[in-house]
Amino acid sequence: MADQVGPGTLEGALTGHSGSQQVTRPGQAGAPEKEAHHHGRPVSWVAVAIILIGFFLGGLAMVFGPTWWLVWVGGGIVVVGGILAMATGIFNDWY
Repeated sequence: MADQVGPGTLEGALTGHSGSQQVTRPGQAGAPEKEAHHHGRPVSWVAVAIILIGFFLGGLAMVFGPTWWLVWVGGGIVVVGGILAMATGIFNDWY
């Protein structure tokens, strides 16, 4: 409870301090540039979609069966999606 900000100070809530400080807002001189958000490349989303399709296919095969050949097909699709994800560098999308 020691790190509370002063009452009614939006400035303190944003900066973590309750004292009076100069806050630069976007668009003001000296304000830092807003960084672009990297939400992943389309090939990464395709790889994730392939993994999800395989997962759901295998899950449905377990629920409505178990239909073991379909479980293994779903697992194979997950592996193919994982290989695609690793080959395209999916972990480099968030930097």
